[in-house]
Order: sequence, then structure tokens, then C-alpha cells
Amino acid sequence: MSAVRTDLQIDLPVIADGAALWRIARDSKVLDLNSSYSYLLWCRDFAATSAVARDTDGTPVGFVTGYIRPDRPGTLLIWQVAVDADHQGRGLATALLDGLARRVGAERGLTTLETTITPGNTASERLFTSFAERHGATVEREVLFDAGLFPSDLHDPEVLYRIGPLSWPSELPEFPDFAG
Repeated sequence: MSAVRTDLQIDLPVIADGAALWRIARDSKVLDLNSSYSYLLWCRDFAATSAVARDTDGTPVGFVTGYIRPDRPGTLLIWQVAVDADHQGRGLATALLDGLARRVGAERGLTTLETTITPGNTASERLFTSFAERHGATVEREVLFDAGLFPSDLHDPEVLYRIGPLSWPSELPEFPDFAG
């Protein structure tokens, strides 16, 4: 674990974090809430491509989940990013995303980062476009899943953000210091 601030640490999720990640996602009121079971599986099967921020008690207060695309081993798809309301506005989502991308980039030769964002989600749009700017990468956007593909009329389209090319020094700390 690496200190992010005097009161926060960023590290890998463990299975026991699954319930807390589910609660943070639920309380965000903007993320699609997956089953609590899926967060437990995520913390087991995709911990190496995810990150969690913890308070001084070790309680998760933010997370980013991702996975390497099977057909594109140089691409990390970011599934969800969420920060507990009490910790928002401190740059924690940025620290989580940058730290995860650097770690996975150094370990696996990451060249591209992808995510999907629904139209009007300006916080996510800012997070990922500023990530691209910090890393000198371009952003390509295209509708990945049109609204008509979802079983509910209440789901907006999912726009794919493809960010790259990315390059990484071979030696990086596991997680960068949190500057928030």
C-alpha cells in the first residue's frame, strides 16, 4: 500500500471490499448498479486491473474497476469509477485512474484506455478527457451501444471513449502519491 494522503491509501481491492464498492456505486446515484455478487467477483477476478482508495480504518472510499480486453491485450477498459460523497472534490478519482493506468501500463504494455460514458455525464467526460490531456493522448468517441439495445427505455446510449496511444516508463511506483 502506498500513502496517498495522511488519511487515504490506494491499493488493490480484496474480496472483502466487494460490499463496500457496491454501496459506493449505489450511493453515487449515477452508476449502473450491478448485483452485489458481481462486485465480489470483480474484487476476486479483476483485482489486478482495479484499484481502491481506503481511509485510515481501511474502509474503501473510492474505486476504479477495469479489465484487459481479451481481443485487445494492450487495452484497459475502465468499467466504473466512484468516490464516496464525503471524499469527492479532492482529485481522488483522478489519482485512482492515473495510478491504475500507470501500474497496468508498466506491467502489461498498455497502449489504449477505453471507457463508456452516457451523454450528459460531464464529470466522467472531464475525468477521461483530462486523463488524455495529461498523457498526451487523443480521444476518439463513437456510440458503442445505442439506447435501443438496452431492455429498458430508460437507458441512454453508451459512448465509447478510446484514449491513446499511451506509453509508460518501465519503472513506476505501484500507485502515485495523491496530490489532492
